[in-house]
Amino acid sequence: MASYKPMVVPAVPRLGEKVTQDTLYWQGYKTPVQIKEFGAVNKIDFSPVPPYNYAVTASSRVHIYGRYSQEPIKTFSRFKDAAYCATYRDDGQLLVAGSEEGSIRLFDISGKAPLRQFDGHTKAVHVVGFLADKYRIFSGGDDYSSNLWDIPSATEIVSYTEHTDYVRCGCASKLNGDVFITGSYDHTVKVFDARAKSSVMTIEHGHPVESVLLFPSGGLLVSAGGRFVKVWDVLKGGQLLVSLKNHHKTVTCLCLNSSGQRLLSGSLDRHVKIYSTTSYKVVHSFNYATSILSLALSPEDETIVVGMTNGVLNVKHRKPEESKEKSQKKRQPAYRTYVKGRNYMPKQEDFFVSKPGKCVLRKYDKLLKGFQSSKALDAVLEPHIRLYTPEVTVAVMQELNRRGTLRSALAGRDEKQISLLLTFVTRRVIEPRFTPILVTVADMITDIYQPVLGQSAVVDKQFLRLQEAIGREIDYQEELLEVLGMMDALFATLTKKKATYLEENKSNGLTKTLNQDTYN
Repeated sequence: MASYKPMVVPAVPRLGEKVTQDTLYWQGYKTPVQIKEFGAVNKIDFSPVPPYNYAVTASSRVHIYGRYSQEPIKTFSRFKDAAYCATYRDDGQLLVAGSEEGSIRLFDISGKAPLRQFDGHTKAVHVVGFLADKYRIFSGGDDYSSNLWDIPSATEIVSYTEHTDYVRCGCASKLNGDVFITGSYDHTVKVFDARAKSSVMTIEHGHPVESVLLFPSGGLLVSAGGRFVKVWDVLKGGQLLVSLKNHHKTVTCLCLNSSGQRLLSGSLDRHVKIYSTTSYKVVHSFNYATSILSLALSPEDETIVVGMTNGVLNVKHRKPEESKEKSQKKRQPAYRTYVKGRNYMPKQEDFFVSKPGKCVLRKYDKLLKGFQSSKALDAVLEPHIRLYTPEVTVAVMQELNRRGTLRSALAGRDEKQISLLLTFVTRRVIEPRFTPILVTVADMITDIYQPVLGQSAVVDKQFLRLQEAIGREIDYQEELLEVLGMMDALFATLTKKKATYLEENKSNGLTKTLNQDTYN
């Protein structure tokens, strides 16, 4: 008696995400660590110097976290109300933060009490930062003003009141110690120079501006607002280079990687999109549990930290490449030992003893081997198979149809089982790789259970859904056939025109030849 051969699941084409170098790189981060904060995380900023601690602004506190710590190593809590936009200075020694009451506080990382307090705004200060010279601070508030402050004397240098709505974001140039940029809910981005009495450039974004970012070279500016991320050429007077619309909701934060070759954007649609700064196409995407308010990438791209509206801090670390190399070196001898002698060719005088390999059958194969058709179908309708590997479910149905036992396997089922079958067929029948067999299954189910229609509202609803799905697919096919007919007509017309043109040329050439012969 011949041994049972396991069922072969046919390989069918499947549409999926194209695996690129970017995909492999960004998927190389470990499982995220979740840290719960006291409120929505409105700002995350990494220290520019080792060990690259990061400041998290949430509620009325600023927490300092170590790279791998899940508890804050330091806390600044001298705020009467909500704190905003805690930002490091370039040397990592000072930290500045705005607040809801309108004051700006400057902290020393090694202390707790504020070194300086700057009072001048009449409403909440949502954006603060250091200029490149390290001795001045810029700020923007809900009083529509953008101010410049002197750190040693704790006085206001200049105040610009050109915005007509809340100033909610800003950044400073790293090359020029006098230039800083602010974005406002009045749909504009303004470039200020401390040596001038007014803004030197105004850019119209078209939506309330939530975040601005200046490239390290200082030549390109990125603004985010609404669903749009726009890139502007500052050296050409604020000319728009590209407008990106890859998010479904408001974009709230922007970030660059250490090399400046990848741009990251976070949005209220729970996604972080990663763009190439050469083609400005999305090369990868991260999905999170809730809406994203803030985003930061460590200076060595080793850590991605995302802050969300529910107060959760999501931290992803990257595995060091050295450990991967070491582990590969350790595995190499074991692998060589394992394959040793595999390619050996027996000689003529050798006596070859073959060892039969043990074949482990899957659950549905065991049931098919025992001719238990109904149970085999039940086995492949389990959630982990029908949802993630539907090709196995369809392959078993095809095998049962080949054996002629599919009808008996589908018969004799209760309301819950019929509903499960119809849900699977309705969902997958429109996929071209499954359509031939699932159409047969749908016909059999309809024939078997037609007498009991009207007895169960659940089953009746599933039959109606199946009818709607097939009706929509037929409509799509008809529209596609119409389009194909139009295209065929166009191609036929183009071919005729080309043929007519060639014939005219040929006839003209023949006429010229006859005329020449006549004159000769």
